Amino acid sequence: MAPYRNLEEYNLEVTSEVKDRYSKIISEIGEDVSRDGLIKTPERAAKAMLFLTQGYKQDAVEILKSAMFKEDYDDMVIIKDIELYSLCEHHMLPFFGKAHVAYIPNGHIVGLSKIPRVVDVFARRLQVQERLTHDILECINNTLKPQGVAVVIEASHMCMMMRGVQKQNSVTTTSGFRGQFEKIETRNEFLKLISSDLS
Repeated sequence: MAPYRNLEEYNLEVTSEVKDRYSKIISEIGEDVSRDGLIKTPERAAKAMLFLTQGYKQDAVEILKSAMFKEDYDDMVIIKDIELYSLCEHHMLPFFGKAHVAYIPNGHIVGLSKIPRVVDVFARRLQVQERLTHDILECINNTLKPQGVAVVIEASHMCMMMRGVQKQNSVTTTSGFRGQFEKIETRNEFLKLISSDLS
C-alpha cells in the first residue's frame, strides 16, 4: 500500500474488467456502445472510477508519519477550506465540499500538505460524510497524538440534488472533536476562525 500516490498508471487487467462492466451497463440502459461518442466511454469511465477510489490503495497513517517533526509549538493549527470530492456509497454519486481540520500539537507537528492528503485518502473511497469525518479525525488523533483534533465537513450531495428529494441548495455539515476541542471555549475559537475571513 502506497502512502500517497495519485493513480496515473492503471492495472490493465482490472481496468479491462471494469471497462467491460461499464460497457454492459451502457448497453443495458438502452444505449449503443458502438456509436462514436460512446466507443471510448467504458474505458474512460473505468479509469475515472479507479482514480476516484484510489484511497483504498493509500495509507493515511504513513502519510502523516512521513512528515512528523518534533516541535514545542502548542497552539492551534488550522487548515481550512480543503476541497474534497467523494462518492456516496449508497448511489455512487459524487458529494463535494470543504473540510476544515485543526489540531493542537503535543510535541510533534506535521507537514501542512499532509492534512489535505489525509482528507483525499479517505475521500477517494466509497463513503458517507459521517464516516469520512470520523476517519479523518481518528487518523490524525491516533497518529499524531495531539492535545486535540477538530474536523468539520460541509458538503453538497448529488444524490439529494439530482434525484430523490432534488434539493439543489442543501448543504450537509458534520463535525468531530477530540481532546481539547471537547472544551467549549476551544471549540468555539476553532468554529469562529473557520467562519471568518482573515485576509
